[in-house]
Amino acid sequence: MLRYIFEPGFFGSGPVHVALAVGTVIAITSAVVGVFTVTRGQSFAGHALADIGTTGGSGAFLIGVNQFWGYLAFGAGAAAIMELIGIQRRRGRDVATGVVLGAGLGLAALFLYLGTQYSSTTGASFTLLFGSMFVITSSTVPILITSALLALATVVVLARVLLLSSLSPDIAAARGVPVRAVGAAYLMALAVSVALSAVIIGAVLSTALLIGPAATALRVAKGPVRAMAAAAGIGVAATWLGIVLAYDSFYWPPARRGWPVSFFVVTLIVGCYLVTYLRPRRDRQDVAREAPDTEQVCSPA
Repeated sequence: MLRYIFEPGFFGSGPVHVALAVGTVIAITSAVVGVFTVTRGQSFAGHALADIGTTGGSGAFLIGVNQFWGYLAFGAGAAAIMELIGIQRRRGRDVATGVVLGAGLGLAALFLYLGTQYSSTTGASFTLLFGSMFVITSSTVPILITSALLALATVVVLARVLLLSSLSPDIAAARGVPVRAVGAAYLMALAVSVALSAVIIGAVLSTALLIGPAATALRVAKGPVRAMAAAAGIGVAATWLGIVLAYDSFYWPPARRGWPVSFFVVTLIVGCYLVTYLRPRRDRQDVAREAPDTEQVCSPA
């Protein structure tokens, strides 16, 4: 039955092995970071960092360096600026995010224009915007995995104080939590996660891998730990199945040219999220009972 699912050469393909390994690590990292992104109400910040990644990737392409470094540099810089000019309240964060996003997209338009005018490389703009797991070089894998593990470790170490500051910044500050420093560290982890997602599914679509699995998991799982595990499972499953479908699409009639991996991954994630609306809604009192108590989040178990 496997030959009806996997086209010839799938298991022996080097690019497929790289895509599966890198995609798995990035999907897990994006899922864990994404749960806190949704909980903290900073989905717009993740979207803004993804769009600003377009600026970094196009700038890196223009000067001839690996696009990941462009994604990472501009993402980290934008996160730092957002934290410096923003405030802890949600409205202030949105204003700061909007200002940085506008500036970043203006530069992206310039870099993309210059790149198309002065470079003969074909398909670079498409790869930049929509990604391709099958073109990741083996030399880039250690960098990507190391960056993913650092971002994941940062969020895991700060998980308890992140959750408390997300639910009630005032209580967190009263308990001695350095709310601003924690928020800055989290934004840096978010910038790394978005940069990693941009490598595999493109700068435009990277938010889907960050927000989609996390939002789905938070609708069906009880508690942040279970939500992170469920989000990781959803992200990895969508990534693996997307790779399989993209590889198989090279054999689909009539064109036999292959479909983008990012299309399949995003479609599967959105479909999974929509399925959650078919479940019966829980009573609001049940949801309230399951919500974490902000007074107890940082208390010892």
